[in-house]
Amino acid sequence: MGINVSRNADLASNETLLRFVGRQHIAHDDEAFWNGLLNYNIVMPENSQDQLSLDSRLETLCQSFIVNNLKTGNFGSLVTVFLEKATELLSLSDQESNMHVWQTFNALFIIRTLIKYINETGSEFQLLQHFEAMPSAELLKAAEEQQQESATIAIEATEQAALAPLIVDGAKFETFIDALVNLIVVIPVKEFTYHLHLESVNTLITLLAVHLFAQQQQPTDKSIVFRTIYKCQHANVLMSALLHFVARMVEVPHTMFGSSSAGSFVFGIAESLLSIFTFRKQQDVLKTTSATGGELSQQFRTHYPLANQSLLLILILTNHCTAQDNAYRTSLFGCADSKDSPKQGSGAVSFQIDFSAVYETLCRIVTIDQATLLLYLLLHRNERFYRFVMQQQDLEQLVIPILQTLYNAPDSNSHHIYMSLIVLLILSEDEGFNKNVHTILLKNIQWYTERTISEISLGGILILIVIRTIQYNMLKMRDKYLHTNCLAALANMSGHFRSLHPYVAQRLVSLFETLARKHTRLDAQLKEPADSAVFVNVSTSPEDMMQDLSVLEEVLRMVLEILNSCLTNQLVYCPNLVYTLLYKRSVFEGFRSHHAFQDVIQNIDMVVGFFSSRLQRVQEQRGELGVNEVLEVISKGASQWSSDRLRKFPDLKFKYVEEDAPEEFFIPYVWTLVCKYGCVHFSSESIKSVTTDIAC
Repeated sequence: MGINVSRNADLASNETLLRFVGRQHIAHDDEAFWNGLLNYNIVMPENSQDQLSLDSRLETLCQSFIVNNLKTGNFGSLVTVFLEKATELLSLSDQESNMHVWQTFNALFIIRTLIKYINETGSEFQLLQHFEAMPSAELLKAAEEQQQESATIAIEATEQAALAPLIVDGAKFETFIDALVNLIVVIPVKEFTYHLHLESVNTLITLLAVHLFAQQQQPTDKSIVFRTIYKCQHANVLMSALLHFVARMVEVPHTMFGSSSAGSFVFGIAESLLSIFTFRKQQDVLKTTSATGGELSQQFRTHYPLANQSLLLILILTNHCTAQDNAYRTSLFGCADSKDSPKQGSGAVSFQIDFSAVYETLCRIVTIDQATLLLYLLLHRNERFYRFVMQQQDLEQLVIPILQTLYNAPDSNSHHIYMSLIVLLILSEDEGFNKNVHTILLKNIQWYTERTISEISLGGILILIVIRTIQYNMLKMRDKYLHTNCLAALANMSGHFRSLHPYVAQRLVSLFETLARKHTRLDAQLKEPADSAVFVNVSTSPEDMMQDLSVLEEVLRMVLEILNSCLTNQLVYCPNLVYTLLYKRSVFEGFRSHHAFQDVIQNIDMVVGFFSSRLQRVQEQRGELGVNEVLEVISKGASQWSSDRLRKFPDLKFKYVEEDAPEEFFIPYVWTLVCKYGCVHFSSESIKSVTTDIAC
């Protein structure tokens, strides 16, 4: 990392770095030294292998740093140099600032590297000690004598040098955090500042990662790092800047510190957020591919690292400290559309942003975990954004990628499947959504390979995918909550089912048929003697089977209520469902007398009986009827049908309610995403606080 070093192969023998981590104090105003240290080119680690390689080359230097810095205070000198350069940046023009940006970035990279090492090998208190460490009196005296005598020999501290008690008041650390926030929110993103913004965001993530390496699960309200970052006075502008970075999704420049155009470098905070991106948007890499899931995550991280890291930082800031006042969480949930009047809507507005840009970006990347999680937070907790989404005419752009995630369930993790379903459930709470999805027609859906369908409504494909997810869950995951959310979404939509494709109608009834067969089989197993061969799975106890049967009956009941809701509210618009019920009427026979189902099945039987008698009369007149003729009879009969004759049931309306202590689910999930998809690569061997499987 010496002058103009572009490779990190010879780091361990670099004289400038050896001096920095050595026993000699280096004052923050030693310009010759700091210019020598900070004038270098760097190759950023792009993956965990690169990071491991860099870590191994830096290991000896970092160990020396840990041993010596509490006496030399050189880390504090570097932080002071960074703070000075960050402050100077705010008053320079573009042309003047190019070198400053480069040096500020390099200083911050070294700081982040050392923070990461201390987090992984030490404790939070040690991290703060190194921030606040001052040179010992002996070293200061030696440095002063050296200056007076123009000595060239380095004065070293002895191992036995007495250390003054170190008071960790966090003052320098707090100033450092403020400087990072200023870099992010005040300086507009340009080609030659892109990596400085990225490094600032990465440094905040690295600091917050102290949570990962705590020996014990320390509450975040006891963490000085968390308390300092969460008491930041600029939560609104920081959250605004981060969400702008995500929404604008600017591709990483080809050069790290390219040429810049003349002009003023810094605007006021408000102006810079309005014009935060001032360079030409490059070709959209994501639109040129049809990647989803893991492949898309890799492309997003590689081509849009600032958007990726900003998204992850938003998730960290909003999912920690949920039990206390969290200014970042409040800010995200209180933002409004920049096209709306500030007085429009209810509640205070934290900041304004173009919701169209946020919506379009989420549509493009919603098949990756972190984007699904951000969408969930906005839909669930930001009423203005929820209303905005419900007014969009191109809902298929958002819904289809979510359906693709569910369709590719074997390639997704269970958390992502769960969050995707919850998003669908939240969307289905809106009656306008439930009506609109049946008016949006889709042609030739290539990714749906179960059956070739030339044309189907968005509502139709949504029903197919949710049913498929239920059946996948029955076979593989056996998660009761997954069933519950799937069925709740279908139930919310059922009163608005319209123009159901024949295949959709078949799958709805087949879902009941599949569950019914399983119920019959399980019931038979329970009624047989314990030594009977009917018990195929000897590892399943009767108690477990009784519980399975109870869950199965709940699911069957819900499927029947969904069918009943459609027949009660939309029979005239669903001839294909009536046709399928007529064709498959036998599947209900074994449940007519069952106490849990008989009231709902009576309604279905009444519908089937009404249309069956009409068909019989027409057949007596015309003979055997074809499919189209049967549908014609059903359509005519539907116009004379009155749902008043059916038994009334409460409307099916379900609302998603977050579980108690949601942080137990979300915090490990968020940090798993940071480790798996982020640009900062942590040592998986050192991680202690997150038990979720982390593939770094």
